[in-house]
Amino acid sequence: MNLKRIVVCALATALVASGVFGTACAAETAPLKGRMTLYTSQPERDVTKLIAAFNERHPDVAVDVFRSGTEEVVSKVRAEHAVRSVLADVLLVADSVTFESLKEDGMLLPYDSPETTGIPEEYLDKDRTYAGTKIISTGIIYNTSKVKEPPVSFADLAKSEYKDAIIMPSPLYSGAAAYNLGVMTRTEGLGWEFYDALKANNVRIEKGNGAILTAVVAGEKACGLVVDFMTVRSKRDGAPVEFVYPLEGSPAVTEPIGILKTTEVPELAKAFVDFVLSAEGQKVAAEMGYTPVKDGVEAPEGLKSVREIKSMVYDIAVLKEAREAEKARFSAMFQ
Repeated sequence: MNLKRIVVCALATALVASGVFGTACAAETAPLKGRMTLYTSQPERDVTKLIAAFNERHPDVAVDVFRSGTEEVVSKVRAEHAVRSVLADVLLVADSVTFESLKEDGMLLPYDSPETTGIPEEYLDKDRTYAGTKIISTGIIYNTSKVKEPPVSFADLAKSEYKDAIIMPSPLYSGAAAYNLGVMTRTEGLGWEFYDALKANNVRIEKGNGAILTAVVAGEKACGLVVDFMTVRSKRDGAPVEFVYPLEGSPAVTEPIGILKTTEVPELAKAFVDFVLSAEGQKVAAEMGYTPVKDGVEAPEGLKSVREIKSMVYDIAVLKEAREAEKARFSAMFQ
């Protein structure tokens, strides 16, 4: 930078500090360069789109990805942590209970992103070790050629008419399903009795939401428990399916994002978090078919907004403490 440019930038900086005008020397900021690693449970096509959008802003940052179900992703992170060789820089997985557990073990880096403005406080960790990125509600998917009178509540699935007709994701694999288990077993009118009824109806258990969608679209099962965006997206593609937000409410996860404390590229990790939480990143989420978590960014057609969804909620600390015992009980019930 020549002397004249230095003087101009110094003057511009002083004017910015005094509030006369906005940033004048942004172009002088060195572009980010390097490589970071993201561990995520997002569907492959979604994480591919997210990284492509991020690279439009930061073209010189390469993002490596490990993708699997939340439980497997977290198991990998913990195994790496045990041998002091965590490869992930950023974690983007299903639910806040998972992040609370990692936070308790001191594995997350506090980062108060400037992009949290406009995100409701209930979707942000008070210590800013993670932040929700979207609202993903679980409800009921049904095949319109198989079901003439669709269910309106989770409790309806306990009826004998749904025997051999239901499919659901496993909380032993899916973080969202594990969260749902904790919330639904504590919801009046459902409880563990609901899962007993599903077992009596010969519910089929599969690993994750993708398998549930595939089975219902193909007509192998008439209905299932699945996340909202998958059903809406599939319907747009021409599948004979509809989605029901149940009368009891919907368990909702926010697919939080957080930075691992062991990261060696914190500037790249923070840039990625900032992008995901920004209005630009939230619009990308909406384009993928998710309900954005940030005020001012519209939900996609067919989904309720964050303000419209009736969410089932429960104390995160209680859910975290009980998760492993509940998963063990579920495993024993359906083995």
